[in-house]
Amino acid sequence: MAARRTPNPPDALLAAAAGSAGVSRRTFLRGLSLSALAIGAPGLLAACGTEAARQTAESCVSKDLSGTEKMLDFSNWPLYLDEAKVKRDGKRVTVNPTLEQFQRQSGLTVSYTTDINDNAEFFGIVRNQLADCQPTGRDIFVLTDWMAARMIGLGWVQQLDKSRMPNVEANMLEQLRSPSWDANREYSVPWQSGLTGIAYNARLTKEVRSFEELLTRSDLKGKVSLLSEMPDTMTFMLPLECADPTDFTADEFGAAIDRLDKVVQSGQIRAFTGNEYAQDLVEGNVLACEAWSGDVIQLQFDNPDIKFVAAEEGLHLWSDNMQVPNKASHKANAEDLMNYYYDPQVAAELAAWVNFICPVEGAQEAMTKVDPSLAENPLIFPTQELLADTYSFMALDQQQERDYQQQFAAVMGA
Repeated sequence: MAARRTPNPPDALLAAAAGSAGVSRRTFLRGLSLSALAIGAPGLLAACGTEAARQTAESCVSKDLSGTEKMLDFSNWPLYLDEAKVKRDGKRVTVNPTLEQFQRQSGLTVSYTTDINDNAEFFGIVRNQLADCQPTGRDIFVLTDWMAARMIGLGWVQQLDKSRMPNVEANMLEQLRSPSWDANREYSVPWQSGLTGIAYNARLTKEVRSFEELLTRSDLKGKVSLLSEMPDTMTFMLPLECADPTDFTADEFGAAIDRLDKVVQSGQIRAFTGNEYAQDLVEGNVLACEAWSGDVIQLQFDNPDIKFVAAEEGLHLWSDNMQVPNKASHKANAEDLMNYYYDPQVAAELAAWVNFICPVEGAQEAMTKVDPSLAENPLIFPTQELLADTYSFMALDQQQERDYQQQFAAVMGA
């Protein structure tokens, strides 16, 4: 059994997490209903069904038409690319400045679609095509670590040509270079990263210092939410059982699930949620919750009472990753886009809008000119001390993922 980690408290900046995020932030998010981004049980279970058909580079050959077709189809999550309002032909329209710049520089036409709302749901959308070696109509999609790992394990994504991406090779954040599921980053490039920790409303409750406090404090009973993505929540449950989230056994996972089930049965947990915890936290429906760092920065812009805390058990470091699926027709064009977004200046412009951890070295210096108020924000540019106290969730094979997801769904009541 792995020893339980007891990391040192992070820099005080993290707990304070400055709420001044600058004028380029997504202020319209205040009026947005986040429930559309929630992770639903049917979608989650869609990723837990029968074993999907594997492919290999030999069994599913892709032909790259980038030399003759100057286009690119890019699927991403909502609100994950910089936006601006400009006046064109007498009308105000929304544009994506960094993407427009890429199109001008490269001569490519990019079809950008925000059709990924949920990893498991998206898997259900593309699984039949990818299992049958058929095109998905996408040249890039962006998936969270655990789902990106599954795509690689199934042989459903193409190996990237690193020689086309010198910026990626030179500038990727060191902590993101060698995940267990893609040790040499041959099949994935981080788009943005983030931390999972604890958020609380300081106007309504005192500081919550640990995940154990979150699950046991009587003054929080019925006013706590956890995340409905299994790796996020179980990354914190496993250390409570003295297990290492990066390397655990089935028995250790079972013990952590049993503990979680007891907490749920006690009435401590109000709900398992996607991003909609943000609205509940502001409105006081929850007092404290498991939260993503980027969401907290967004909330703090209008509500400095919302605080982010690195739990005493550590933090979950995750990435959403660009991948090129099998049968994508514009792989080289996709690699050119990946390389472009690893230019520090471009990365800083993107980070100033999305407010998640920037995966690009050099972007912090560039941010001093883009938006100085964000240049020292530890939730966008974490210190090495802070990153040393982060976990990544263990890569799972298909059987493990199916079993663990089903156990987690049962506890959630799915």
